Amino acid sequence: MQVSLIVSVIGSDRPGLVEQLSAAVTKAGGNWEGSRLGRLGGQFTGMVQVVLPEAQLPALRNQLATLEDAGLKVTSVYSGEQDTETNDGTTIMLEVVGQDRSGIVSTISKVLADQGINVIELATDCRNAPMSGERLFHTTAKLNMPASVDLSDLRCSIEEIATDLMVELELKTES
Repeated sequence: MQVSLIVSVIGSDRPGLVEQLSAAVTKAGGNWEGSRLGRLGGQFTGMVQVVLPEAQLPALRNQLATLEDAGLKVTSVYSGEQDTETNDGTTIMLEVVGQDRSGIVSTISKVLADQGINVIELATDCRNAPMSGERLFHTTAKLNMPASVDLSDLRCSIEEIATDLMVELELKTES
């Protein structure tokens, strides 16, 4: 039976980390199905979904242990049999830009959670504005909105917090 394992890694960024991780997966007989990898705060960090025969799990765990010896912190979660994702509802995109300050993600995510909206993907960063040099917070989120939520009601809630947070928010359905 094929099983799925989610592997997370973090360590000091340096050339060759992705190669080491992918080699460990391949040597254990696993298939690299999906990943989110990147550099954050000088650290290499990411998650990889590995699918492999259940009998190969010990081999994968042994290979991942070699990465820890090389300075990566590795954790894994057995996610069971391989399955396909189902997203009932509507996929919507949310973009936020505003002066960086504490609490933006917390405030927005509370509004979303209160309405039963699931965050599928979230990317955030801070950049300097081109003209003023002011530090701007940017986020892009892919969300799953249940059929029970009215898009216009969500838009009103989002616009209300945009005013409170002094940020620009754009909400659109994915085409």
